Amino acid sequence: MAAGYLDILRAKHAARLLAGTLLGRLPSGTGHIAIVLFTRAEGGSYTLAGALAAVYGLSTAVGQPLLGRAVDLYGQPRVQLPASVVSALGMVLLAAVGLGSLPLAYGAVVVAGLFTPPLEGGLRALWPSVLGGEDRVHRAYAMDAVAQEVMFTLGPLLVTVLVSLWSPAAALLVINVLGVLGALSVVLSEPSRTWRSAPREAHWLGALRSPGLLVLLGSFFFVGLALGSITVAGVAYADDHGRESVYGWLMAALGLGALIGGAVYGARQWAGAPERRLRVIVALLALGYLPLMLTPGVVAMTALAALAGVFLAPAIACSFIVVDRHAPRGTVTEAFSWLVTTFGVGAAVGTAVAGPAVELGGTAWSFAVAAAGGVAALLVLLTTGRVLAVPGRTAVAVRGSENDRNGAVEPGFSSGHQA
Repeated sequence: MAAGYLDILRAKHAARLLAGTLLGRLPSGTGHIAIVLFTRAEGGSYTLAGALAAVYGLSTAVGQPLLGRAVDLYGQPRVQLPASVVSALGMVLLAAVGLGSLPLAYGAVVVAGLFTPPLEGGLRALWPSVLGGEDRVHRAYAMDAVAQEVMFTLGPLLVTVLVSLWSPAAALLVINVLGVLGALSVVLSEPSRTWRSAPREAHWLGALRSPGLLVLLGSFFFVGLALGSITVAGVAYADDHGRESVYGWLMAALGLGALIGGAVYGARQWAGAPERRLRVIVALLALGYLPLMLTPGVVAMTALAALAGVFLAPAIACSFIVVDRHAPRGTVTEAFSWLVTTFGVGAAVGTAVAGPAVELGGTAWSFAVAAAGGVAALLVLLTTGRVLAVPGRTAVAVRGSENDRNGAVEPGFSSGHQA
């Protein structure tokens, strides 16, 4: 298993691009936490903290596909680095003015979110030119999904350490300086500087003119909803058991399950169309969320949380392949950015819905929101199977400067067996 990932990391530029992208995404992965801690330290209410964090998240959701389209049109360095700097300046403004002027504070988080660089989509656009073969690209997608889980686990820890050592304002500044350095590392690399999107058909819908992509986005909105609701449901469960540490255990178990699932998924080569496999993975993901409604004791609940996380990273990794196959030519970065946006919006909706569910029916109802999200994600894929289906084509090595629409087929796709 480890040998396959080491093979990816030994490829020229691969380790630098992965590390730089993760570092560059640190502000977006931890920004909402830093904003909440900063607002509370400045004397703001939880309501204000939540509102500022929500505005930041929504601004990021709006900005990602717009900046992704700009990357496809103008290249990575001309968009990624300036956007990263402007986003960081937004957070610097928030740290400088505090809550003395709420319109200015809201404006600062809007700027920070709106200009969050689409590094995640940019990295996936670079993998084919860096790695060459479709089997290695497939493994890189899985490694990417696993690395995300690591970032979302360690990132909040870094913020809390910075807050305890210095202050919430310092945490805001440090994570954004690190983000700019990460973006700088990526855009100065040869693959990023030389990457060019394939010629694209002029169309105001851009990547969204693909019916298959719309189906995938619809499904992953509900996957995001399920995951967002679990974050609130976990807090309610911890309150029921009178220990804040229980929440940490549940979230850690969820992340550990995703790490294991992603590592195992990426360690082998898969036969058949990824669209069919995605339906199976999402079905298993939905099945994993259902037992959470039982809300058993802490030990059993932690085990169920780990099980619920196992199929998350594989679902995300497989979705990358499907996005790659359905994105209209010349829109690959924008298409990946739409996936990030849709998932994030779904998570925000899940968080909003789970709160009232707790108040109306208790903790079990909030976990039922997660289960319902998983089932809805599966139903979208099942009812639109013909739209999402892609005719099989002969697998070819991916060596172009962009993920070709039909080039990123997985090993064994054309022959029907594992390579």
